[in-house]
Amino acid sequence: MSDDHKKEIDHLSGVETTGHEWDGLRELNNPAPRWWVWVYIACVVWAIWYFVIYPSWPIPGGHTEGTQGYTQFKELEASQAEIIARQDAYLAKFKEASFQQIMQDPELYAFAKAGGSAAFKDNCAQCHGTGAEGGKGYPNLNDDDWLWGGKIDDIHQTITYGIRSGHDEARISQMPSFGKDGLLNTEEVNAVVDYVLTLSGGDHQSTFDQGATVFQEQCAACHGEDGKGGQSVGAPNLTDGIWLYGGDRETVYETVFNARAGVMPTWKDRLSPDTIRQLAVYVHELGGGVPEEETVVEPAAQEITPAPAAEETSDVQSTTEQPAPATDAGEQPAQE
Repeated sequence: MSDDHKKEIDHLSGVETTGHEWDGLRELNNPAPRWWVWVYIACVVWAIWYFVIYPSWPIPGGHTEGTQGYTQFKELEASQAEIIARQDAYLAKFKEASFQQIMQDPELYAFAKAGGSAAFKDNCAQCHGTGAEGGKGYPNLNDDDWLWGGKIDDIHQTITYGIRSGHDEARISQMPSFGKDGLLNTEEVNAVVDYVLTLSGGDHQSTFDQGATVFQEQCAACHGEDGKGGQSVGAPNLTDGIWLYGGDRETVYETVFNARAGVMPTWKDRLSPDTIRQLAVYVHELGGGVPEEETVVEPAAQEITPAPAAEETSDVQSTTEQPAPATDAGEQPAQE
């Protein structure tokens, strides 16, 4: 036998070497640990089982399907079916419950808020923001300022039919373009703008009396003589300092001169009735919803402390993914 094939034994450990050497260090030919060998064998067996059970080997036209016929699509369907089954446990009860009953039932209330939150992020956050804080031309749904009413039934109607959406039941209001259409001259527009700004705490200008006269003649029919608006016609409160498009003089002037006409879509044919009801609950509970029933104490018993009246609130109400509410919340006189 050639010396090249002679086994070399390490004199310190007594273990045969592989014959490899680096910088004086010889590699010992130790066998793999027994546990490692068994793990390796188990992995090989598991791999063979996997190849048989699950789709794996590529073949012309696709791959082997496996004996179980597993696909990710089937797994997704099963997961969705499980979710739907969990929802069905509440949906039947939810369908039959009134809004008042939903609010008084902790489980239904949690179910409605969870579903409404998901629907809001998918359909409404594009305009109203993920936190429903709104933006210029898009109402903040967290406050208590509503154009068409902040009760849950009001919100439900707005979400269902929209504002100027083209639906027969949509909420509609129309503020005239006082300057653009020549209803007021430039001097009168400036005067009424200055007057409107005073309603929310602005400084009185020399044109105050003239502006007040124009306001009473042209704007009070919708906004009220005191400028506090009216939810029956979607007229904003001009006294609260809450503005949909902006409360600076330039923006208010533009609103009076050209008017505003935002659009909110109808969701009636785009979302299920249950989803719309969930949205109504969610929006109502964001922080600005008006209770369905106000407790009024008789004057004989004690002095009444009224809740904000319907005519003292403004701002649009619902959820949307298209340009939202209509007229400015508290920033311009309007004639319906």
